[in-house]
Order: sequence, then C-alpha cells, then structure tokens
Amino acid sequence: MPLQIAMAFAVAVTAMLSALPTVCKAQERGNAQSEQSQSLRARGSGSHSLPPVGRYVSESGEGFTLDRSGQRPLLRFDRRDETWVLRPTVAVRGDVIYRNDAGQQVLRMSPGGGVTVYTSRAPGGSPASLVGPAENLSLPLLGPAQLWQLMARRSAMISEATGRLISINLDGERSEALCVEALIVTTDAVIRMARSPSTRPHLSRLRTIVITEGRRSSVTFAGGVLTVELDPDQGMAGRPSSARVMHALMTAPSRPQ
Repeated sequence: MPLQIAMAFAVAVTAMLSALPTVCKAQERGNAQSEQSQSLRARGSGSHSLPPVGRYVSESGEGFTLDRSGQRPLLRFDRRDETWVLRPTVAVRGDVIYRNDAGQQVLRMSPGGGVTVYTSRAPGGSPASLVGPAENLSLPLLGPAQLWQLMARRSAMISEATGRLISINLDGERSEALCVEALIVTTDAVIRMARSPSTRPHLSRLRTIVITEGRRSSVTFAGGVLTVELDPDQGMAGRPSSARVMHALMTAPSRPQ
C-alpha cells in the first residue's frame, strides 16, 4: 500500500508539472488581454485628456490654438486674425470632425487624442501635436478712436489691393467687439481674393462693405455692396467666416448685359 500511494503521488506530481506550462501560458494570455484592454480604454479616453485650450503644431509646420472651453470649439492659426468657429460631428470609428460654417473640414480628432488639421498647405490633412498651453480665444475690444482708425486702415488696405476705393460702413450697437471681428475677417477675405489671379475678377463690382447686426448670420453681395449680417445673440458663432464671405463674392450672379 505505501508503494502504491507513492506511485500514485508521483503520477499526480508529474501530471501537474506537465500541465504547468499550459497554465502559465493561459495566465500570460489573460494578462496580455487585460493590458490590451486597459491600453484601449486609455486610448479611448485620450481626447478627453487634452486640455480645454492648447497650442498645437502640425507636421506641415502650421501652428494653431484650439479652444474647447466654451459652447463652440474655436481655432485660430498663428499669425492670423480670424478665429474659426467649429461645428463637431461624429464620424466612423468614433472620430470627431470639426467643420467651419461653410462646411469645410478643418480638424479631425480621434478617440485616442490624435489631431489632424486640414489647410491649403496640407489639404489631405497633417498630424498635429500639443506643444503647450494657450490663452482663451476672445473677441477684440477697441475704443471709439481705435475703431475709427481700424476702419480707415482696413479701407485703405482693400482699396490698395483692388486698385480702387472701397468704402466700409459699420452699423452695430449690441456687440461692437463682434463687429470688429467681422470687419477684420471680411476685409482679410477680400484682400486674399485680390491677391489671387483666379479670384480677383470676382471683385470687379465690389464698391462697398457693410457690417450690420441682425437676427441671423448671413452674407449677401448685390449691386456692388457686400453685406455681412451678424447675430450678436450667438456670440462668435453669429459672425460669418471668411470662407462664407468668399463664397458669396464668387457665386453672385453676373451683372446682366
């Protein structure tokens, strides 16, 4: 009996030793799967770990500030005066696409926090990395004298760019800061069009720019007058972008012969 017990014990130990590698491998696979799940969860929450306001630099060399601290995401490129108001929509794989008010894709953000920016320099998209904190993107504030100087300076700039006098009329009482932002954005759009041989002909009938407040955000061009209407109740989102200004100028019907 002792010999039989000893033999049975030896067989049991041998069976346990032979099964040990399989158990270890199964444990390793379980650990690996657990680590992979944790990694996926970490990547999935990556976009939420980005700061509300940050400065980014793309691989194509363009820097910009992304401000997600308010009701609408805002973006401003370095050395540019225009602040873009973005509209997020969910895409495949959980990505979020940010477009401007003209429907153009400006930014794409993956669930893992990857950021891709789309510009004229990189129309197919360029990966961007967070490089540090930034200040909130706010509306410019000017006094009466500074506002008058800005209007005169902007009128001179677009008159020089187009080769003829372009007058500017600003009619706003509810949000002077939004009117100033619209003035800068609109005149920049006209100057960019004047510098391009392909878009300059669309400015041949432009004589006056009117910035006015209303109940909606809109841009119209008729009879030589470019009218930019603002909705102060919507904040910066109530100001048409340069893309909409250029679209209105380029799609206006030609003067009848």
